[in-house]
Amino acid sequence: MDVSAGVRTWLLGPRSDPSVKVRYWTEVEGRALEDPRVRGPRAKIGQEGWAASLLASQFPDGHWTTPGTSARELYRPKYTATNWFAIVLADLGADRSDPRIARTAELLLDRWSQTDGLLSGRSGEVCYTGNAVRALVRFGYLEHPAVQRSIDWLVRQQKRDGGWNCFPSRKGTLDGWEGLAALAEIPDAQRDDAVRRSIERGAEFYLKRSLRNEGRDQYAPWLRIHYPNHFFYDVLVGLRMLARLGYGGDPRLRPPTRWLLRRRLRNGTWPLDATQPDWDPQEAARYGFPGPEFPLLLELPGLPSRWATVEALSVLRRIEAARR
Repeated sequence: MDVSAGVRTWLLGPRSDPSVKVRYWTEVEGRALEDPRVRGPRAKIGQEGWAASLLASQFPDGHWTTPGTSARELYRPKYTATNWFAIVLADLGADRSDPRIARTAELLLDRWSQTDGLLSGRSGEVCYTGNAVRALVRFGYLEHPAVQRSIDWLVRQQKRDGGWNCFPSRKGTLDGWEGLAALAEIPDAQRDDAVRRSIERGAEFYLKRSLRNEGRDQYAPWLRIHYPNHFFYDVLVGLRMLARLGYGGDPRLRPPTRWLLRRRLRNGTWPLDATQPDWDPQEAARYGFPGPEFPLLLELPGLPSRWATVEALSVLRRIEAARR
C-alpha cells in the first residue's frame, strides 16, 4: 500500500501526536514495539499530545469531571466523565505502566464490576461492558478476574443471529459493536473455544450485512467517519474490527472498503465527517438518552484528520495483506 511522502511526513512530523506515530509505525509499516522508531513516541504518550491533555484534568484518585466516584458519576455527563476519558486514552495507547491510568482502571473495576460479569454503572448493558472490557484489556488488565468474568458475560449475551444489542431484543444490531470489539482485543493465543466461536459468529453477522445494511434504509450516520466513537457505530469501526480479526480477505468487505477509499481526499488524507453523538435531540430522546451531552474532541470535523487517516491506512494495510 502506497503512502505519499507528504502524508507520511504529516503523520510523523513534529506537530503530530505520539499516539498517531505509534499507530503508523506499528500498524501501517508493521514495525515491532521494540523498534527504536516506535519506542520514542510510545514513551511520550501521556507526557505530551492528546493523552497528556486528557490526563492533565484528571483528579488524583483517577476520575474526571464530577465531584464523586459513584458508578453513575463515572459515567455522566456524557462524554466528559471518567468512562469516556478511559476509552479514548486506551485507544491512544496509554496503559497501566502509567500510574494515572492504573488509578482510573482500578476505580472502574472497583465501582463497576459485578459478580455476574457485568462491568458497568448500569444493569444489563452490553455497550458499557464491551467498552469497559476493550479499554481495560488495552490498559493491560486482561488477566484480571473481573475482566475475565465480563468476557464470559459478553459471550453469553450474544444473540442467536450472532450480533449483540444494547437494548432488550431477540436480535443483534450493527450498533451493538462493542461486544465483538471487546473480544477482538484478546490476543489470539489467549482466546478459548467459546470466545473463538463467538468471534466467528459475530464476524459473520457483520459480513452478512456488508457492515452497513440493516433495515430498508441505510442509516446516514453509519456512513460518516467520527472520532471518538464513544458507543456509536460507523463503517470504519466495522472495518477496523473485521480487519483486526483477520477477515480482510473476505470478498464481502469489498463494498465497505470501496466506501472507505471514496472518503479519501485528493491529498491522500481522510477527514472526520462529524462529531459524536451524530444524531438530533429527538432521536436521542426516543432511545432514552436525555441530555446534556458534551462532545469530547481531539480534532475538528470537516478537516483532514491524523487519527482518521492512520486508522484508514491501518485498515487498508491489513486488508491488502490478507488478499495477497
